[in-house]
Amino acid sequence: MIFYNTLIFWYLQNSRNLPWRKTKNPYFIWLSEIMLQQTRVAQGLAYYLKFTEAFPTVFDLANADESTVLKMWQGLGYYSRARNLHFSAKLIANELNGEFPSTYKEIIKLKGIGDYTASAIASICFNEATAVVDGNVYRVLSRYYGIKTPINTSAGIKEFKTLAQSLIDKTQPGTFNQAIMDFGAIQCKPQNPLCNTCPFSNSCVALEKQLIKELPVKEKKIKVRKRYFNFLVIKTNKQTTILSERKGKGIWQGLYQFPLIETKNVINKEELISSQEFINLFPEETTISLFNQKEIVHKLSHQHLYTQFWIVETKNLSEATIKWSEIEKYPVPILIANFLEKHLPKK
Repeated sequence: MIFYNTLIFWYLQNSRNLPWRKTKNPYFIWLSEIMLQQTRVAQGLAYYLKFTEAFPTVFDLANADESTVLKMWQGLGYYSRARNLHFSAKLIANELNGEFPSTYKEIIKLKGIGDYTASAIASICFNEATAVVDGNVYRVLSRYYGIKTPINTSAGIKEFKTLAQSLIDKTQPGTFNQAIMDFGAIQCKPQNPLCNTCPFSNSCVALEKQLIKELPVKEKKIKVRKRYFNFLVIKTNKQTTILSERKGKGIWQGLYQFPLIETKNVINKEELISSQEFINLFPEETTISLFNQKEIVHKLSHQHLYTQFWIVETKNLSEATIKWSEIEKYPVPILIANFLEKHLPKK
């Protein structure tokens, strides 16, 4: 049995009908691949359609304000993807005359593009025989070959890339790459894989040795950090508030937020108003109420944010220049977007 023959035969019968499958345009393939990093197809599809409508060419994306791009990305998370996408779009439009690089070695130089994305674009758009390795591929290959090397180690990354490269159909690498990704998503699923109807069931090591649930192996390295956020949702008599852009390289760079007081643990109203940060911000009398009686836990990959939204009403505040009627124009983290959806009156 030649691995790729069986795989591609399965793909021709079971492939998903996705809009980026109907084009070889590297701009659209690039856009879809970036969106689908850390994102399920079901969620990413709506964003892809929205983006391609708003930015039908790389020039349209390059000419957009970063704030506009981030606002359209709102809800997808991992916002560095959007910033890198915008940065590379400007480079392609302004320095490469809109011509997308056509080889793996050139594509991978673009900001925000790693081995997987470069391989996908190079194979699908330019027929270059370079194998993709993502979560789906790790799962399929580790189970089929019974490989226990942890996938999040340098040894594992190298081993699986070499293996995938040895299996690729060099005559149709783009089809092979899309086939193995779909196979992992549809057939060889993380939970409850469809082993009874799998074309590889007679030769799958994991199935034979009952290792389906154990593979792939991933070393536990991530230590989750707990943080405690107190957002001050200011409402003045003039119906204005404060929103400021997050700077630096931390989470939510380029997005907007209410004034934030970070504490070492969950605090109550008395502890909040006695903090120096609160006193500095509100020299005049205020009325304070807690919006959510139980803290909202927002989980990111390396940290969990225990969040309280405090409604702070005050007569006037010179720093409060954002009108509540215009607040939805600003790109905000999904945590704040969810709060606004509940807090703002329905239109």
